[in-house]
Amino acid sequence: MTTAPGSTGGHGGARSLSFSDALHAVLALADGRRTPVVDVPLEQAVGHALAAPVVSPVALPPWDNAGMDGFAVYAADVRGARADAPRALPIVGSSVAGTDPSTLPPLAPGTAIRIMTGAPMPGGADAVVRVEDTTSDDTSVIIRDDRDVQGRGNVRPRGEDIAADAVVCEVGTSLRAAHLGVLASVGAATVRVHRRPRVTIVASGDELVLVDRFDEVRTGRRIVSSSSYALPALLRSAGADVRIAPIVPDDLDALTDALASALDDGCDLLLTTGGVSVGAHDYTRDALSALGGTQHFWRARIRPGGPLGGGTVRDVPWLGLPGNPVSTLVTATLFAWPLLRGLGGHAHATPLRVPVRLADAVDTPAPLTYFVRVTLTHGADGVLTARTAGPQGSNLLTPMARADALLVVPEAITRLDAGSLGEALVLPDAPLLATHA
Repeated sequence: MTTAPGSTGGHGGARSLSFSDALHAVLALADGRRTPVVDVPLEQAVGHALAAPVVSPVALPPWDNAGMDGFAVYAADVRGARADAPRALPIVGSSVAGTDPSTLPPLAPGTAIRIMTGAPMPGGADAVVRVEDTTSDDTSVIIRDDRDVQGRGNVRPRGEDIAADAVVCEVGTSLRAAHLGVLASVGAATVRVHRRPRVTIVASGDELVLVDRFDEVRTGRRIVSSSSYALPALLRSAGADVRIAPIVPDDLDALTDALASALDDGCDLLLTTGGVSVGAHDYTRDALSALGGTQHFWRARIRPGGPLGGGTVRDVPWLGLPGNPVSTLVTATLFAWPLLRGLGGHAHATPLRVPVRLADAVDTPAPLTYFVRVTLTHGADGVLTARTAGPQGSNLLTPMARADALLVVPEAITRLDAGSLGEALVLPDAPLLATHA
């Protein structure tokens, strides 16, 4: 594998980057690269990033309408009404949801019409008195309180939500359920989006099997490749289309063939797990070199997840994640997830950072950036409380499954005391998920 300018080649001279530099290097792999633009039906657009702004051809609501069931009136006719001085107005018509506004005659002063929530207001009327605050029969309404005509008077004005010709969704918007509702409201039956990034995962390891070969795990001969299940799920939450290659044995030729096959099938990101360190059976970089790859870096000063590589091969970004299950998920969260968001055209790529107060002391003796798996709960003072989710070994998945976030402990800090303030990255697929916006 050739070495990018400024990096150190070979297995003996690693270019080890800080976390921020490694993230910058990984995100740079998406520079100038976006997945193709496609038109998709609105109902299939969730999770995609918009590739073109959407402009509303109409105002919403399209006309002034009632915010309450009640009676549309002139506010001036009702002001001053009270129990001992009620106002009685004749009822001259009605307006219900679905009424064509053009069929409603203007309201004459000193009269009222019966109106339902969402129904168009008649011309001239500027307030709605709630039905709960009235007494009425078929011909007249009595109003004993003027509170309903204060302020907006229970009227929703035309264009309050969306003005005609307004941009309702910008380029790069990550489409969620509410966005689809907005787009439907302005008639966007199809939308221009970036195609989901295609990522192919190639895992290597003689000891690994899928869960359908669990009998070999029972006998102690193999272990389940848990990352073959957890990693694709995480990457799909980034909006990716994930393909999983068969597990590859620790053999240079076999790995080279598997990577070549993945590239031949077409992918926007080639992602490998395991084999990226410097052990005798770590062949990933040699395999990529055989395919003409370019190495940008292959180590980061983080824990878990130090053995980490990035580069390109056949003009496709490559990201090499470590093989330990927790290291795989942590580095996928820190690097693969943002990279896929960038490739997919999303304006906001990185997981949300939140301030937290530590419930437990955390020691980090090595000069590395640590990512401690923590749970989050609401503190009495409004600051989230972070508790370690359990033992922090990179082979221990259960604490990772409990975690809501990764507590970030910078290189220069060796201890955080209980009660101190820190910062955490919310896991993208955590129940309290929120991405940076």
